Amino acid sequence: MLVFTGCSKIDDLKVKSGYKNRDFDYIKQNKIQKIIIQSTRDKGFRFIVTDKRAINDLYTMLSSAKPVENKTALPPDYVFEFHEGDEKVHKFNYVVGIQEKGLGNFYDDNKAYVVSKRVDNDIIKNMSTLRKPRTFEELYYNSILNFIDLYVKNTQKDKKIGVNIQDDVEVAKYMLSTDIEDFKINLKNKMSDLSLVEKNKEDFDVLINVKTYGYKTTVYKSIITLYDKTDNSELNYYVWCKRQDKDWEINITDQRPKDF
Repeated sequence: MLVFTGCSKIDDLKVKSGYKNRDFDYIKQNKIQKIIIQSTRDKGFRFIVTDKRAINDLYTMLSSAKPVENKTALPPDYVFEFHEGDEKVHKFNYVVGIQEKGLGNFYDDNKAYVVSKRVDNDIIKNMSTLRKPRTFEELYYNSILNFIDLYVKNTQKDKKIGVNIQDDVEVAKYMLSTDIEDFKINLKNKMSDLSLVEKNKEDFDVLINVKTYGYKTTVYKSIITLYDKTDNSELNYYVWCKRQDKDWEINITDQRPKDF
């Protein structure tokens, strides 16, 4: 009893100091039968968690999350559903990483919390049997930026250009809001009339459509289509990236490589 009393007092002190919250104690009380984690960009990327150890690990992370007044304005990367029985469901949105200090990245309609990226690194990635290319985030966006330098920057001036990655369904599960925000900034730094397609494709004179065709831990391939609405022309470019030692070799050509 002395041990449990001591632990309780320590927990109380952590709560008062803001290092712990009790909002997720229903998870600790074994009331949760399952947790469903759903990607917002790929409906097929979905996990159902019933393992008690994994549920307890998630509780540990969430109970140490800091409650805050405001939430991030970024769209969520995942939706978490905590199923308590057959009818009661606790639903939260989750944005991986922290874009701005003090803004909640794990939230529902009533409360917001600052949660570390460990939820993505330790929970979601451990459950995935898929193996994306190493440093995918850097590779994917940099290959598009390299393409712009090679084939767009000096040939498509004075046109409104949109980069369309929202239809790249093969890798939608790997796209995160914080990475996309950084990519949008990098696009603007390349060309003032260059931006990401987020809603209406009709707003652009030229579209850069990206579609992934193959990826492994050490190989990534995509086709980038440059579509110009002003003359209804369409050109394909081939991106073939290979991991060499510790670096990626990014090859982009207007001719289809052999064995692509």
